[in-house]
Amino acid sequence: MLKNAKVNMDEHTNYKELISQLRQELSGLQLKIRDKKLPVIVVFEGWSASGKGSLIAEMIKYLDPRFFKVHSFLPATPSEMRYPLLNRFWKDIPEYGKMLIMDRSWYQELAIARMEEDISSKEYNGRVKAVNTFERQLSDDGYLIIKLFLHISKEEQAQRFEKLCDNDDTSWRVTKLDKKRHKHYDEYFDAFDDMTEKTNTAYAPWNIIDATDKTFAKYQMFSIITESITKALEGKRQPNPINEVFSLLTMPALADISLDDKVLSPDEYAEQLKKCQKELSKLHNRLYRAKIPMIIAFEGWDAAGKGGAIKRIASALDPRGYEAVPIAAPDKTELAHHYLWRFWNRIPKTGHIAIFDRTWYGRVMVEKIEGFTSPQRCGQAYNEINEFEKELTDSGVIIVKFWLQIDKDEQLKRFTERQNTPEKQWKITDEDWRNREKWDSYEAAVNEMLCRTSSAYAPWNVIEANDKLYARIKVLKTVINAINDRLGE
Repeated sequence: MLKNAKVNMDEHTNYKELISQLRQELSGLQLKIRDKKLPVIVVFEGWSASGKGSLIAEMIKYLDPRFFKVHSFLPATPSEMRYPLLNRFWKDIPEYGKMLIMDRSWYQELAIARMEEDISSKEYNGRVKAVNTFERQLSDDGYLIIKLFLHISKEEQAQRFEKLCDNDDTSWRVTKLDKKRHKHYDEYFDAFDDMTEKTNTAYAPWNIIDATDKTFAKYQMFSIITESITKALEGKRQPNPINEVFSLLTMPALADISLDDKVLSPDEYAEQLKKCQKELSKLHNRLYRAKIPMIIAFEGWDAAGKGGAIKRIASALDPRGYEAVPIAAPDKTELAHHYLWRFWNRIPKTGHIAIFDRTWYGRVMVEKIEGFTSPQRCGQAYNEINEFEKELTDSGVIIVKFWLQIDKDEQLKRFTERQNTPEKQWKITDEDWRNREKWDSYEAAVNEMLCRTSSAYAPWNVIEANDKLYARIKVLKTVINAINDRLGE
């Protein structure tokens, strides 16, 4: 894109006057952004000394600081590198109705990394795909992404470096790395050109700003941002096309899964539990040494035994190396973000395990059935979840997903026991009974979920759970097998 970018400056236009008008317009648009709950991300990328900091300062001068945040992203720290590539950027997406202004962004992980980290073409193309997916998911959720690349020539950059270096107060701004990049300007140009070309999409297009003249650059910035926000506030955006089709596994319907004869005696259970927990404890240590993260995700009918299974896993693990994550209805802050945001915030770092008691699949079950989310967004969620899990597994995460299956009679038996046992009454709520009345609707939703999200890299494991003892041992063995498969045993 850089090779074909041409922006003509009109010598007869009073750009300063236009900038003043656009600045006031942007100030008014911020109120509309807040009222209509439009989340906006403005990405500033470009050459060193191209004026990113100055333009950001001009942009925010008359904005209400309560409703925007400026984040300057540095290269990932060793701690951040223990998570998937886009994890730190997911964590900082703005709430609905607010703006995030980024001085550099996830694009550091593309062209710059390609030039300086010697990543392979396969890795680079994988990152490009991940970024495009990330931006599409945000766009589908209503986020407006405005991407600006500030472009200057090699000669212009040299002049600005010289001016900065001539002043003791500004010479520090030109680093050895800046000088190295300038020396190889043409090679970086090709890398930036390829990056912008491959990530220029209808839902997140690149805007190349000619930053040679600072006043003209300012005008371009305000013009692009105000126009983009105005269009987003006025129009309804259509769902974006999805390019990847996932290969999914064939799953049986819940009604076809036999729960008979899936029983263990107390003695068999005690013997196998001890053996499995001992093996899992050893494997946890090996996962930590190998720096392999793991997610164990539990879904299932109310009273199916998720809590009991989680306890038997957790008691075999080093408490310093795992976290149990109970997922309830999203709170006010979580509702103000993309629904995957709260799960990206709980992803385990390398060598650690996260055990989710309910998960992101609430999007296609309770939110869908209860009408908390629009049918369109629920429909998009299947693909988003497949993409989410694919990105996690591509980054090295082991994902083991469980659906704990019981029949309706067994659930009633457990509900009644809980209601009649004082120390267990806290486990049963009016909502549990209401959900039970919608058993058929939930069963249909679960069948669709299993069929549309069971992949080779993150398959569903349906556990026959009418007998809790049998279910717990099968869960433990499945976790053990998954770890052994990764470790090559």
